[in-house]
Amino acid sequence: MYRTITTEVEVDVDLGDFDTEDLLEELESRGELLVDGSHGAKDLLNAIWLKRRMGRTDYQTELDQLIYTGIGRIV
Repeated sequence: MYRTITTEVEVDVDLGDFDTEDLLEELESRGELLVDGSHGAKDLLNAIWLKRRMGRTDYQTELDQLIYTGIGRIV
């Protein structure tokens, strides 16, 4: 006779024990990874930050790309 038993276990995990690639794969599998084929979200954020740091206001294109990369919607 077989029985299925479900239990809950609490385990402390240090994320430093995981490779970055493993973490990125997990985020991608959840659909939470902010990455685009031509521009990663980090690259877009850096471009926006650099323009704002220099006092420029022409970062709308990068901002639109970041929004699309993050939520898949066009402004």
